[in-house]
Amino acid sequence: MNGKLVTADGRTLAYRRVGSGPLLLCHCGGPGFPGATLGELGGLSRDHELVILDPRGAGASDPPPGDEGYRLEDYAADLDELRRHLDVDAFDLLGHSHGGFVAMTYAAAHPEHLRRLVLVSTAPRFAPEYTDAINAVWDASPDPAVAEARRAREQRLSGRARDRDDFVRLAMLETRLFFAHAEHTEQLLAVFRRQPPNLEALSYFNNAVAPRYDLRAELGRIRAPTLVVTGDHDYFGSLAADEIVAGIPHASRVVLDEAGHFAWDDAPGRFREEVSRFLAA
Repeated sequence: MNGKLVTADGRTLAYRRVGSGPLLLCHCGGPGFPGATLGELGGLSRDHELVILDPRGAGASDPPPGDEGYRLEDYAADLDELRRHLDVDAFDLLGHSHGGFVAMTYAAAHPEHLRRLVLVSTAPRFAPEYTDAINAVWDASPDPAVAEARRAREQRLSGRARDRDDFVRLAMLETRLFFAHAEHTEQLLAVFRRQPPNLEALSYFNNAVAPRYDLRAELGRIRAPTLVVTGDHDYFGSLAADEIVAGIPHASRVVLDEAGHFAWDDAPGRFREEVSRFLAA
């Protein structure tokens, strides 16, 4: 079931409700990705009613006015608009990747509204040691598509894309790095063909947010019990998960074998089991 709300500043935010059970609000990654990239979170919808937000400027949600409405605090404010729209006080929240950045920002600012927090394939900062760890994993891969995706990633990040279409082409090649298993890449590409990412949101993040992104000083303000889930093929991985756990007072982490950045696609059974058990505690 699809739903919409109108924010205090007149924008439309779209969301999707799927499954049944206790409510779980979900914020996807990107930035600029539509909520559809979460799918049904590896069958987690069998245990929970997922409320999956299309972040501002992505999917069916309106972009903010101007070019500077893509701060983490702006995304967090939309989460609180959704909370009020759903008429819930305390709720469970799942954030994936950039959505994890948003979820940590929200949890630190509004600890009174969170019951439990799930952070999937995310990080409290960007660090060279994360890159070194995932490069070792990618170096060991026999899949030629991984090598091609790494070249595309390097070209995109270096700014050598010729134009917008070339940037998109490189980004699509790069999606192979999001998964431990190549066959799962097509699921994400199919979403992007229907609902392309918002490149303005991504550009703002890369230029204005990423250079100073570091939430470690804020993590101690998070009071909700927290589960950090990552995969052994995720480009943030266990090092980032350990830093989050070290900063949040009541946090634990799980590393899924043979799982990448979209862990629920690579390891759906264990992902569902770990998250459902944590939320039911």
